[in-house]
Amino acid sequence: MYCVSSELYDEVAARLCDAIGSGAYFSGTIEFPHADVACRLTASLLFYRRREIWPEGERSCITDVIPVWWEFHTVMPEGEVLNDFSFSELKRWLTV
Repeated sequence: MYCVSSELYDEVAARLCDAIGSGAYFSGTIEFPHADVACRLTASLLFYRRREIWPEGERSCITDVIPVWWEFHTVMPEGEVLNDFSFSELKRWLTV
């Protein structure tokens, strides 16, 4: 079993935020290499946001993420391996 590290959760969250931008819905696939493993997140997600106003400007913060459907695959040189990816953990990396 491949153990998903905090660094990998951070990378998945960053790539997902780049893909979603300021939108409220994501449906697609994010693929990338991480260390010695190829990772693939395929998901349909709803994003809830709130607008925060600061003296430096405004920003839209993700307050919740609702998965409609998701799967996370890890592939090593010898083939696909099971992993301990948790959407609940990813959600902690995405929300304020």
